[in-house]
Amino acid sequence: MAVFMACGHRKSGDLQVFYYNEARGIATLDPAFAKSQSVMWPIHQIFNTLVVLDSNLNVQPSLALSWDISQDNLTYTFHLRQDVYFQDDPAFAGGKGRKMTASDVAYSLNRITDSKTASTGAWIFNGRIAAGGFKAINDSTFELKLIRPFHPILNILSMDYTSIVAPEAVEKYGKDFGRHPCGTGPFQLQYWDEGQNLVLRKNPAYWEKDSAGKKLPYLDAVSIGFNSNKATEFLKFRQHKLSFINDIDPSFKDEVISKSGALRAKWQGVIHMQKHPYLNVEYLGILMDPENPLVKNSPLKDKRIRQAIAYSIPKKQLMMYLRNSIGLPATGGFVPAGMPSKNAQRVKGFRYDPEKSLTLLKEAGYPGGKGLPTVILSTAPENADIASFIARQAESVGIRIQVEVSQKSMILQQTAKSEAVFFIGTWIADYPDPENYMAVFNSKNPAPPNYTRFNDKTFDKLYNASLLENNDSIRYSLYRKMDQLVMDETPVIPVYYDEVIWLTQPELHGFKPNALNMVQLKHAYFVNPKN
Repeated sequence: MAVFMACGHRKSGDLQVFYYNEARGIATLDPAFAKSQSVMWPIHQIFNTLVVLDSNLNVQPSLALSWDISQDNLTYTFHLRQDVYFQDDPAFAGGKGRKMTASDVAYSLNRITDSKTASTGAWIFNGRIAAGGFKAINDSTFELKLIRPFHPILNILSMDYTSIVAPEAVEKYGKDFGRHPCGTGPFQLQYWDEGQNLVLRKNPAYWEKDSAGKKLPYLDAVSIGFNSNKATEFLKFRQHKLSFINDIDPSFKDEVISKSGALRAKWQGVIHMQKHPYLNVEYLGILMDPENPLVKNSPLKDKRIRQAIAYSIPKKQLMMYLRNSIGLPATGGFVPAGMPSKNAQRVKGFRYDPEKSLTLLKEAGYPGGKGLPTVILSTAPENADIASFIARQAESVGIRIQVEVSQKSMILQQTAKSEAVFFIGTWIADYPDPENYMAVFNSKNPAPPNYTRFNDKTFDKLYNASLLENNDSIRYSLYRKMDQLVMDETPVIPVYYDEVIWLTQPELHGFKPNALNMVQLKHAYFVNPKN
């Protein structure tokens, strides 16, 4: 067992070790259960997928060198790399990892859909893959068949759920595979002391090289601690005992980050801060089902009232005072910043315009809000401050909003059962394609994801057309048209597009945030680390 000292990054023998803390603990290292960020981060280091996403969320080759799509958009043929080997493991004869083949890909994806696995990721293929749709044509060719065209399937194949596992290891360890993972990734499990420490070490047989031909990864090891106290985590980071932290404890936020979202002067050069768009939109949702008695009796059934609320919110001010400008005011569509379709920039949403609010109220028959019934806004405790801010701003134009705070589980239950007319919602991408956001408004979808029960024939027509379109430029145009229609009808009012915030040690290089908030360590390295 390798032992790493607790401070600095240069260890005995000049080993380069990356340290981070996982406050929520790690439940498993089995990709079939890669449901949460805490699990996905280490799994992402141990395994590979057929394809990956670049910093702009474009699909790029990984284990698959290339792929062909049939003319009917139903068959995807992947041509695999021939220089990929599984990590050494006792599951293999002689403990030596073997070459990966297309049969391993078919096994791994079939395993997700197998009810015996009970994978939390089984839904990603539900209603999409044809019977026998995962097939090894030969050692280097894998074929996937769809029931109907679904362009985002390539994005889904970049998800950690679809990581390629070693069948021998799954069979040997059974339900304990999550504690004995074996993949083809840049790091492999070295040591795991439950609740104390988890160590990954460099995979010496890793197949990938950098642009100069040097083998990846650069790091020798990754050490993960499990301190549940976020304040202690920040203090350890300040003591150089952690290489990075994701976000910052609220008690330190104002000390470190200004209201404008910049690193305060005293911290500049001491630590580095990186921000990046995150595929998460926070929004106000409005129930739209005209047959629901709650909707029939709500003033929000009038689009002008919904839009009057939208124009009453000074989102830039909200972001500055409540979030230290971490995130972007949502003045575009429902699809957040960071998506290649650029809905956030090119769809016309709602900017702060209280005069417009007053005009709309007057047109709706409520001049200055006179006679307008009070509207109830349902929210979970973590968004209570945002709800109160919105209520105060709406009241300034004559719209009275009563904030009701319930536990998050209750809000989810109410929205799923159409019992909340007006609510604060969050939509984090399940997979990085704008379709995942537009599916929220597809009339054929229940709640979730269609919590607002939005139903529009024109929208559905555009949505179905986007599923058949392989040309990204045309597809993105369809997404923007859909998003604009949603903004015009206003079943949702986007409040802000979230951002990833990473604090890192100055000596850390090759480590960049991304729109999925995924930790990728194969290019990370330290220059002149402090001891």
